[in-house]
Amino acid sequence: MFLSDAPTFDLILRAFLLTAAAMIWVVILVRVVGLRSFSKMTNFDFVMTVATGSLLAGAGQATDWGGFGQAMLAMAALFLVQYITARLRKDSDTVENVMQNDPILLLRDGEIIPSALTKTRVAESDLIAKLREANVFDMAKVKAVVLETTGDISVLHGDETLDDRIIKNVRGADTG
Repeated sequence: MFLSDAPTFDLILRAFLLTAAAMIWVVILVRVVGLRSFSKMTNFDFVMTVATGSLLAGAGQATDWGGFGQAMLAMAALFLVQYITARLRKDSDTVENVMQNDPILLLRDGEIIPSALTKTRVAESDLIAKLREANVFDMAKVKAVVLETTGDISVLHGDETLDDRIIKNVRGADTG
């Protein structure tokens, strides 16, 4: 692409220059579209992040300008699709319901919900590990554990009363 008479040096130069150009392109896209692009607030955002990384790697490994350009255009298209879907989700409850999974309650008031663990395929040992990560010392002080739409697990614990608004849209919250 750059130096046809020095293939090894061309390989090194191509890797550095194309990766740098692709990184700059991603920064520009994030600046134009906004930080919401990599927010990881939904499963769609997670896919966006993974796909962008894959395209970035593809751009850095391009062997010709066509492949590099295609990766760059695909990144722009990905950001555009993410922007449009985020706007549609924000403006329409129907679109939100179709695209978004509900968070699920795994534990309430110190009691593990076995049916929720089964449904979500979360092992009790993984749940306990998350409790340790959240510095839980007393299961009785755990108000709720929620498997979020992103796959993250939120642990709500302490001496305070749990405000019902915090778990308003969490599946299984009405059983507590």
